[in-house]
This record gives sequence, C-alpha cells and structure tokens, in this order.
Amino acid sequence: MAEKSLTSRGAATKQRIVDAATEEFARYGIAGARVERIVEAARTNRAQLYGYFGSKEGLFDAIFHASLERIVNVVPIDGTDLAGWAVRLYDEYLRRPDLIRLATWTRLERRPAGHLVDNADRMDDPKLRAIAAAQDAGLVRQGDPFDLMAIVIAMSMAWSPVSNVYAATDAEPAELHDRRRELLRECVRGAITPSGV
Repeated sequence: MAEKSLTSRGAATKQRIVDAATEEFARYGIAGARVERIVEAARTNRAQLYGYFGSKEGLFDAIFHASLERIVNVVPIDGTDLAGWAVRLYDEYLRRPDLIRLATWTRLERRPAGHLVDNADRMDDPKLRAIAAAQDAGLVRQGDPFDLMAIVIAMSMAWSPVSNVYAATDAEPAELHDRRRELLRECVRGAITPSGV
C-alpha cells in the first residue's frame, strides 16, 4: 500500500511539474523559462524535476511533444472535411493557447527553418495520408499533401495567439467566433476544392 501511495504521489508531482512548466515555457520560451519558477509553482525541487526529465531542455521536449500529440488526438484530421478540421483547430487554440505558443517558441528558438519536427518518412504521417486519400477520391485539389496541410493550418491560425494581426480569446462574444468559423470554413473550402468542382 505504501508503494502505491509513493507511486501516486510521484505521478502527482510529475504532473504538477508538467503543468507549471507548460505555463512557464508558453509564456517565456525555452531561454526565458526559469527552473526556479517551475519548481516553486509545482511545489517540488530541482532534483525531482531533473530526476524526471534530465534537464530543462528535456522537460521542454517532453511538454512540446505531448502538446503535438494532444492536438492530433483532440483534433483528429478528416481528409474529407479539411474546412471542419481547420475550425476545430481554431477552437483548440482558443481552449489551449499555450499549445500553439509552445510550437512558436520551438520555431523561434530551435528550428527557424525547415520542418517543425523531425519525421524521416513524411507520408507515414496520418494527416498527410488522409489528405492524399481525399485527393485520390477527387475531394481535395492535387498538390503536395504537406503543402495543402500547411495552408490549412496557417488559415486556422489566423486569429490564434501567435497571429501577426489579431489574437482572439475565448472571452470574446460567441457570435464573433461563429463569424470567424464560417469565414474560415469558406476560405479553406475555396483553397482546397479541386478546380471545376
């Protein structure tokens, strides 16, 4: 029984570290984040943080990759409805603005060019396979599936926390979000619909 209690306490501590670090990295980036603030907010110490994650960079990597998995799991792609996928991404950015900020810090501090994440076989990516299948069915215009995905994601981020124009929040009126969702749907449909359809 005591071993189970230690395990659950360890899991709770690890989760507090992840929660505190997610907020810290989203706000300050990798270079600006401070381990002292993370351990204070998580009510733990450096030894536990390093014991779980090895380093500040290891902690960021764990959080960043978990954020990517969350977006894939919470907002799964539907190659037959890329416009709906874009809207669901928009909604996820409203719910979890920290996730898109983590990706932006990765771009700014680690990967200023090229792919955001390493992936040796791009066509093994389920998102790209879904787009390619929709292309084969004549539902999505021809072209590199990666480029089409990049366009749809960029459109979904038009009002995200990293927008160069306007960052929306979930505190804004529902009607405003509904108008944006409809515009986003229409624009994505226009961008990905095969010519002549």
